[in-house]
Amino acid sequence: MSWQSYVDEHLMCDIEGHRLSAAAIIGHDGSVWAQSESFPQFKSEEINGIMQDFAEPGHLAPTGLFLGGTKYMVIQGEQGSVIRGKKGTGGITIKKTNQALIFGLYEEPMTPGQCNMVVERLGDYLVEQGL
Repeated sequence: MSWQSYVDEHLMCDIEGHRLSAAAIIGHDGSVWAQSESFPQFKSEEINGIMQDFAEPGHLAPTGLFLGGTKYMVIQGEQGSVIRGKKGTGGITIKKTNQALIFGLYEEPMTPGQCNMVVERLGDYLVEQGL
């Protein structure tokens, strides 16, 4: 299965009539493995900040998490494995695997829990596969 099909079929899928607004699989080095058309153009320093927060949990809390110039307030996650952020009626979930970051962005009416489920389920599967 290609990385693009993981994004198209597993991240941008329909969940109870809702879907993510954007999704991507990005290498730890910031290289794009696959992304939805709607995924924002991001800067390498934004990915570096996210990677630093996985290494040093709480790093992004004072400044917020930035992706594509959009600022998200960092909310609870799972230390070293999941970062969650909120902005208005939407938010972001990022799951770290051995080699990549799985991104899911959502807007209402999708719920944070639905976004977490979609992103973390794929991330857990990739971790099990050694990716």
